[in-house]
Amino acid sequence: MSENERVHSTWLHSERPVAAKFVRPMLRFTHIAAAGGVVLLVAAVIALIWANTFGESYTNFWATEVSFVFGPIHLTESLKDIVNDALMVIFFFVVGLEIKRELVVGELKDKRKAALPAIAAIGGMLVPALIYVALAGGVAGAGHGWGVPMATDIAFSVGVISLLGTRVSIGAKLFLLALAITDDIGVIAVIAIFYSDSIAMGYLVSGIVGLGVVYLAGKVGIRHMGFYVVMGIAIWFFVLESGVHPTLAGVALGLMTPVFPYYSDDEYYRRSQSIIGRYQMDSASPLKRDRVDHAALQLAKVAEESVSPLDRLETTLHPWSAFVVVPLFALANAGVSFEGINIGEAVTSSVTLGVAAGLFVGKIVGITFFTWIAVKTGLGRLPQRTGWSQIVGLAALAGIGFTVSLFVAELAFNDLAITNLAKIGIFLGSGLSGVLGYMLLARGKTPEEEVEATKEDLGLSPAPR
Repeated sequence: MSENERVHSTWLHSERPVAAKFVRPMLRFTHIAAAGGVVLLVAAVIALIWANTFGESYTNFWATEVSFVFGPIHLTESLKDIVNDALMVIFFFVVGLEIKRELVVGELKDKRKAALPAIAAIGGMLVPALIYVALAGGVAGAGHGWGVPMATDIAFSVGVISLLGTRVSIGAKLFLLALAITDDIGVIAVIAIFYSDSIAMGYLVSGIVGLGVVYLAGKVGIRHMGFYVVMGIAIWFFVLESGVHPTLAGVALGLMTPVFPYYSDDEYYRRSQSIIGRYQMDSASPLKRDRVDHAALQLAKVAEESVSPLDRLETTLHPWSAFVVVPLFALANAGVSFEGINIGEAVTSSVTLGVAAGLFVGKIVGITFFTWIAVKTGLGRLPQRTGWSQIVGLAALAGIGFTVSLFVAELAFNDLAITNLAKIGIFLGSGLSGVLGYMLLARGKTPEEEVEATKEDLGLSPAPR
């Protein structure tokens, strides 16, 4: 076997049973757009089965306390709190990265393109909240839950879209993605303003100062990832102790991550060619092997710095967020025990109906109506190859509020019974939204048929005989 073959004949690429039959198929699975939603759904089902089969075991496990000691700092948190207050920071950090990308180089950069999904997202947050208040606002201990049906689960909604393939136009997919991201911005603001505890100003100021240090470090060119990891942990601790929900620290750090690489494409080419030239000269002499290694390390560094920090972090963290953090969150929070609950009364309770109707009806009405207003007033225009039937289908998919809705429900209520009713509403509303959205988009006109129908309506092509 040649040296090159030895280098590339790794365990991962071998035909050994574990690598060939488990690891490589799992890696391929993680690259499927719907995979995150599938794993999330499986985790939620496991949580429901666990909570209703071994209810005490489920409750006791997630209530298990773990202590962390760092010098004078002593933290004691339950496993559920570790997932919700620490691991979910990674999820919200990735959300912050996605928002930053869209604001700087994506669909939200162009104000005209961003206007339509932004306006639609406002309707998709406002109408569900109003429906919830109308149905459940008067229930004791439940009035604070109006933020629960405002959220859209990107993993689930994009996963359903991916199952439809070419029946959904690229413009429609981007519309839903931009809408969901704008929705995330709104829900993050709601969490920060309305779902944070009493504020400890000393810790909050310390967290803000930490963010300032990170900002200045980026400006002066500090690029060592270890520095930012340490600062990120410190900022998370200060925000946690301040009473503001610590996941907001993840969002803030994500928004501060540079979108552009340190080296431009031209500079990368020039530097890499120079290093490769030296490598080729040095490799001719075995006595200069140390210089060859040095050149290879230089080339690796240049290649790394030619990819933006945002891209590097998102590539690294997205699989962990989608396939570890979010499923763990669902496992810890979706376990509603139906023991002692009258299902008929639970489903028809004001809280359950408020959440379910907010997601299922509120999203469709709010997004479709506000989109119509934006188009009619000239503030926005429908994406190419996208008609109104697709807009209604996309609005229905936006009613899948699973992950963030569960997260807000945990923050909104102090009564476990009301929290469980809200979660039942989330399951019901999200399920109905997903099924209806899929059916509308699968049975509706294809993008090409939408274009022809629009031309016909405008008199630009003859009607079919």
